Amino acid sequence: MRRDPNTVKAALAEVERQHLTRRRRIIESFPVPNSHAEVVLDGRRLVDFCSNDYLGLARHPAISTAMAECAALAGAGSGASHMVTGHGVEHQRLEEELADFVGCERALLFSTGYMANLAVIATLADRGEVVALDRLNHASLIDGALLSGARFSRYAHGDPGDAERVLKEHNGQCTVLATDGVFSMDGDVARLPTLARISRAYKAWLVVDDAHGIGVLGQTGRGLIEHFELAPAEVPVLVGTLGKAFGTFGAFVAGAADLIELLVQKARTYIYTTALPQPVAAAARKSLELMQKESWRRERVLALAARFRAAARQLDLHLTPCESAIQPVILGAADLAVRAQNELMDAGFLVVGIRPPTVPAGTARLRITFSAAHTEDQVDALVEALDRIQSTAHPAKRSETHG
Repeated sequence: MRRDPNTVKAALAEVERQHLTRRRRIIESFPVPNSHAEVVLDGRRLVDFCSNDYLGLARHPAISTAMAECAALAGAGSGASHMVTGHGVEHQRLEEELADFVGCERALLFSTGYMANLAVIATLADRGEVVALDRLNHASLIDGALLSGARFSRYAHGDPGDAERVLKEHNGQCTVLATDGVFSMDGDVARLPTLARISRAYKAWLVVDDAHGIGVLGQTGRGLIEHFELAPAEVPVLVGTLGKAFGTFGAFVAGAADLIELLVQKARTYIYTTALPQPVAAAARKSLELMQKESWRRERVLALAARFRAAARQLDLHLTPCESAIQPVILGAADLAVRAQNELMDAGFLVVGIRPPTVPAGTARLRITFSAAHTEDQVDALVEALDRIQSTAHPAKRSETHG
């Protein structure tokens, strides 16, 4: 784009014309007590159905206390990168506990999931090689492939057969097969058993970003690997986040000891950035403890999502097949998503309309997410609000695909 004020104005006007303008929301406060699923926005108290705080831990007092107590001893910032003086005892303990939790030899902390995915792909793929990506993968996996200098080939969403076609077509050159575990905009899950088999057959690294699965799916909340009863070694590169089910901040990569050591030595987004503050690591350690002690949180959020699906079935809403805490309602056009978002806000609910380019053209949607902090009454009230506004949305397709 030319450095010309008129060019910039024209680009912004075009975004507005297509109903694609993004606007930040300033959350003014979080009502307390006993209202952890609510926020105050523009002076209005709203039930939040778009947060990724799946287990309702983000405002847990024990986690806040752990952060505050660590800050009193270690300070608010780490002061340097992990490779200089920024790696503290809380980081080390959290890495060890995360590795134990997911059943891997080692884990490595990153400041964000985006940085973790950039690190993994750029470290494991080189120029002249090929990275296979699911067509609906998170942007960070795509950008990791771009950063690596490798070519990337995208296979049809959720289609292991097409993924195998890509690996076969580039046999010997395709070094990484990367996928989301739970797809963040659709809520469906990758078919990991088949992807694990074909990646082994073609000697490609299987990278799974299970940001939305860890803490929620699996018999004990260990994510999609446990959900499918796979051995950890069948998914050699596991990426997880601390900013969703954990309710804190940061991310990690888990795998074999040599893989983690390679990332320590080679991953630019690990080496050349300030370490996560120790108080954040201390908070995440407390979150991990609570996740394992309070299994009712995982059970509750999945039960609430199932309650919503059952009620939405009666309304003939267009859902995607999913079994996670993410439940999208497909509306089609971007303006319909914006209108529905505003009408839900008027009804007391915060639900964000997701539009292109985040999702493919023609699939704008309401992305509804559930938390253990929600109540059954809040879920039922949301369904009633959707029932009232669906006549104004008029999506082209209302039939549900059951998951």
